[in-house]
Amino acid sequence: MASTSTTLTSETLEQQLLQEDALLRGHFRLSSGLHSDTYVQCARFLRRPDLAAPAAAELARQIQEAGLQPDVVVGPAMGGVVIGYELARQLGVPGIFTERDDTGQMTLRRGFTIEPGQKIVIAEDVVTTGKSTNEVARVLEGLGAKVLAVASLIDRTGGQASLSFPNFALLPVTAATYAPDDCPLCRAGIPVVKPGSRPEKAFS
Repeated sequence: MASTSTTLTSETLEQQLLQEDALLRGHFRLSSGLHSDTYVQCARFLRRPDLAAPAAAELARQIQEAGLQPDVVVGPAMGGVVIGYELARQLGVPGIFTERDDTGQMTLRRGFTIEPGQKIVIAEDVVTTGKSTNEVARVLEGLGAKVLAVASLIDRTGGQASLSFPNFALLPVTAATYAPDDCPLCRAGIPVVKPGSRPEKAFS
């Protein structure tokens, strides 16, 4: 059961993310190839259990206050694994994760199963466009589950994600994105940085 003794505000979370270099401002090349003035790397925040636990507790509080009680929390690998586990712990339910198979399709592996009729909350570190969240939802719904909501630390769409279920996010972030050949940051001569984990050859 989530604790209600303290409430983590979006302002406090933003300061924590900045302090941990998990929320960066500048000129970045995203995994999609687009350029942006904002980059999010929640793994740097989630490496700190003392920060991850209060954040998950606040998400759990919001989910419970909305009258939602999942049977399972599902966090897509890799970004949703840590926050999904901690959110599941706060809610007192199992936490599992989806991952991509050899063909690139999102699926359940490692003996994880979903029973028809089970209620699911999807946990993400960041909702960037909502595309991967919807992909996970389709997998779960195909197994007969009901997706109650997605819960994330950051909604990078600024609340504009196209989802058919509630979206709980502790911090909405509005980030500008640009095509590489029409990027005002490039025109201003600001060096572009690729801070993510995807290999550089992905852009060749």
